[in-house]
Amino acid sequence: MRAMPTKLLDAVRGRRAGGPAASTTLPPWAADGPGNDARLVDLERRRDQLATRVAELQWDLGGLVYEMAVRDRIAVDVLVHRAAALQVADAELSEVERILHTEQTGTAGACATCGAPHSSGAVFCWQCGQPLLAHVESHAIGG
Repeated sequence: MRAMPTKLLDAVRGRRAGGPAASTTLPPWAADGPGNDARLVDLERRRDQLATRVAELQWDLGGLVYEMAVRDRIAVDVLVHRAAALQVADAELSEVERILHTEQTGTAGACATCGAPHSSGAVFCWQCGQPLLAHVESHAIGG
């Protein structure tokens, strides 16, 4: 495997979500239970490992495509296999980042109507007043 430029690795680690890397300083609400600090540190460590893995897989996949193109022998099945591995790692990275964002900001999601963030217990959007949960008829549930 070729050495990966540190700029690429830093870009994936630090600017994955379009901004600077998450600070390791935790907000005051995160320290309310034992293990919260350790859990966030573990998630941040896992995020960094996954970011490195995704960058390496992207680098390798690009190199593989180039080598195949130069040799005029494109093996689609090999590319699909490598791309699938990249997709799995990237999906896990996205989920870890989502969990970290939720833990660090205290938000559980965004309103489907206006996009305003909401906490995990919210029923109505604080900005537009629309319900955050869809009403489901009882006959449609379970049977």
